[in-house]
Amino acid sequence: MPRIKNKRRFGRKRDQRKALFNSLVRALVLKEKIKTTETKAKELQSLVEKMVTKAKEDNIHVRRLLEKRLSPEISYKLVKEIGVRYKDRPGGYTRILKLGPREQDGARMAIIEFV
Repeated sequence: MPRIKNKRRFGRKRDQRKALFNSLVRALVLKEKIKTTETKAKELQSLVEKMVTKAKEDNIHVRRLLEKRLSPEISYKLVKEIGVRYKDRPGGYTRILKLGPREQDGARMAIIEFV
């Protein structure tokens, strides 16, 4: 029996999808606010929330986990700035603001940012 898959595929293969979300996570951590499509923002939100939850606890294990996926300067910012900012918050570190459709293809756009 086939397994039900809950993740969106975005018309990409696994490695391309992984690279896409790695770059979106990097951009969001560096700029703290990015504009993307609504579906990408919804997928990105779950990834970033999990990373921030890990980054709230600053130890070598967490840094190595984050550096496996992100570059050292981005994982440093995640642990030293963003993780400290949300130390007392139990969750809900990002928000998605929905915008109108994109002019070229009508894709629904959104802004994802840290609260």
